[in-house]
Amino acid sequence: MKADFSAIRSLCLLRLSAIGDVCHAVAMVQAIQKQYPDLSITWVIGKIEYQLLKHLPGIEFVIFDKSKGWRSYVQLRRDLHGQRFDVLLHMQVALRATIASLMIKARVRVGFDKARAKEGQWLVTNHAVEPLATPHVLDGFMGFANAIGVEDLTPSWNIPVPQADTDFAKRLVGDDKVLVICAAASKAERNWLPERYAAVADYAIDQGYRVMLCGGPSALEQTLADVIQSHSQQPFDNQVGKTSLTQLLAVLKQATIVLAPDTGPLHMAVTQGTPVIGLYAHSNPGRTGPYFYRDYTVSVYDQVIKQQVEGDVNWGTRAKGEHLMAIIEVDEVIASFKQFCAEQYTVSAAGLR
Repeated sequence: MKADFSAIRSLCLLRLSAIGDVCHAVAMVQAIQKQYPDLSITWVIGKIEYQLLKHLPGIEFVIFDKSKGWRSYVQLRRDLHGQRFDVLLHMQVALRATIASLMIKARVRVGFDKARAKEGQWLVTNHAVEPLATPHVLDGFMGFANAIGVEDLTPSWNIPVPQADTDFAKRLVGDDKVLVICAAASKAERNWLPERYAAVADYAIDQGYRVMLCGGPSALEQTLADVIQSHSQQPFDNQVGKTSLTQLLAVLKQATIVLAPDTGPLHMAVTQGTPVIGLYAHSNPGRTGPYFYRDYTVSVYDQVIKQQVEGDVNWGTRAKGEHLMAIIEVDEVIASFKQFCAEQYTVSAAGLR
């Protein structure tokens, strides 16, 4: 029998990282806000992730800066001094999050079910979400909303950005059909080959699209963008390292379609209702794919994991190897792009009748 959470007045959410995961968490938070509009919500979040979500309405953010080492825990305790919450949603399976949760005082401490409550999480919680056999990460997060009585678990997002960022994106994209390529994942082995990105970009340009490269300011991402451009027959609009996270979110909203591996901007695009072609080899797209656009995903995960694991494969098992993304062929990605274009044409034609 479920506990009655209808009388809760304060809630703390602990989800520090990463960009894709906090995007999933936003849908859960806003489902909670819809059912409990007067609920006071505090979100303990990573420093970078805060830059994307800092304009969310109705949420007080407490920044956890992991770069400060043990001092980050001291600072968190100071920031939360004197606060006691009715409920803690402990949504991150990581040792640093388990330690951080010790700084948060809450009567009810909700964590993952036994199978997923790793890194000591089960030691610091007293209530668990319902187990799910094969959930997408977003569905797994929605389990936390369900655990406190939220009935409507339909994902939706409202991530505000400053008007200046929206205006910037509209000027940048204009009225063109634009393919945005966010080529870099958090680990280089999850990046597709630059010459293959270039081949898809050239094809899109031949179909009347403008191609824009987007991403963060790291040397790795900027070098990757330069190499992609060097393999192309056509010039791109290279915005890598030139946008803030909220500007990038606004650009992804204006884009026609996005091409990316399993990386934060892929999930950012989903929050904006922009179709995504996801490229997957290391992680299961059923678990971490672009939530509403998994039909466009190009994945070799199933064939790779069958070669690496005998018998039943745990849902969250990652494939290992530095060159797995090379198995994804250009023709497969172009086929997915063609599928998107054909569906867009069908929708447009129907609208003209």
